[in-house]
Amino acid sequence: MTTAESLPQQAEALLQIIVGWVWGPPLVVLLVGGGLFFLFYSRFIPYRHLPESIRLLTRKADSKDPGQLSHFQALSTALSGTLGMGNVAGVALAIAMGGPGAIFWMWVSALLGIATKFYTCTLAVMYRGKDSEGEWQGGPMYMVSEGLGPRWRHLAYFFAVAGLFGTMPIFQINQLTQIIRQTFAIPMGWASSESHFTFDLTLGLIFAVVIVIVALGRLPRLGRVTGWLVPGMVVGYLLLTGIVLIANMEAIPAAFALIFEDAFTGNALAGGALGAVIITGIRRAAFSNEAGIGTEAMAHGAAKTREPVREGLVAMLGPIIDTLMVCTCTALVILISGVWQTGERNGIGLTSAAFDALFPFGGSLLLTVLVTLLSLSTVMTFWYYGSKCLGFIIGAKHQHHYIWFYAVLVVLGAVSSLGLVVSLIDIMYALMAIPTMTASLLLAPKVNQAAAKYFSSESSPQAEASRVEG
Repeated sequence: MTTAESLPQQAEALLQIIVGWVWGPPLVVLLVGGGLFFLFYSRFIPYRHLPESIRLLTRKADSKDPGQLSHFQALSTALSGTLGMGNVAGVALAIAMGGPGAIFWMWVSALLGIATKFYTCTLAVMYRGKDSEGEWQGGPMYMVSEGLGPRWRHLAYFFAVAGLFGTMPIFQINQLTQIIRQTFAIPMGWASSESHFTFDLTLGLIFAVVIVIVALGRLPRLGRVTGWLVPGMVVGYLLLTGIVLIANMEAIPAAFALIFEDAFTGNALAGGALGAVIITGIRRAAFSNEAGIGTEAMAHGAAKTREPVREGLVAMLGPIIDTLMVCTCTALVILISGVWQTGERNGIGLTSAAFDALFPFGGSLLLTVLVTLLSLSTVMTFWYYGSKCLGFIIGAKHQHHYIWFYAVLVVLGAVSSLGLVVSLIDIMYALMAIPTMTASLLLAPKVNQAAAKYFSSESSPQAEASRVEG
């Protein structure tokens, strides 16, 4: 092997060392311990008011309220940033890297993530700030600068830089290109398993054009696209996995038993390293539902509302839909199929093989169509996140230039290495969690005060009459 040929492997090995360091016990304590703190500090408010969360999705926004998206559009935009490869390829990576037990720890992270999202997204609206163009914006960088004050501004820039790199579309596009190549291009002779650079590059260019068209319409167009796309694709994916699981219903109890057993032993794939199973589950859950990471707070911070607690209630539906529902369905399909035990595939290839093994009529073809739409919606949302981070760093009047750089990243993602990409994104997600969770923990008393006021007013006779009339 020449020195030039070994450089990507050396870079990947270095990034994996950094991943192991940043995703060590301190960060796990910050995310899991922070979620436990929010859970008990709120006195289980998020869980006690789940019906209110669903009701708010149909609430019409007041045209005079600040913000750009309805509650439903904000949730759809946030979900579009999480639903996609994190639920399909991310779950496969969790099982491949940490064994079936990693799924249990994804569930734990999601259950705590409900409380975390309630706090982070309430704060995203409570501490919105104006960018350099005078537009109201939300997200961890404004939560830090507006909520904690100028002394903490360095932490806001820290998040913005990490968010700029953490929301790169490379992983999504990389895995999307792979499944389209395996499912369509190779069988139809457009590419081969050995030579596919030209096909990957062409596909990357097509994706880049699509993303640019949506991005030029800015956030309102993105909200309309995700508001239409995400619900339909979630229902479609759940129907697809539901058909597979119903046809193999007798194997479901054994799959659940395997998840629970391996969660506390780590014997299935991680060589008995229980700590590795836990960290893998927490890491992949963070990539899946983004609770505590902060990116979703940027979408919810754009909600058209004057009541921060309302958006916090809507936001906490994210981990339920994303991890507890969609990721669980993916995990069961992979485990029931048995393809995860061969160790021959990783990422989206593993999920595709599982559907092919269990679905009688073109399971991987249907999966490819659904994943393509979900992944493109994620990439569109990541463009919005990245542009907001760049706008915070260099000024909002320059952030529109980001779309052209982003288009280049889309093309690079189509032809890049999976291992290199996953490690880089994992590092940035860890770094984003530090300012997000730090600010949220420090400002948690403000959320409790706002929640007490909100729920006391909502329980009044006037509020009840308003709900009945509405």
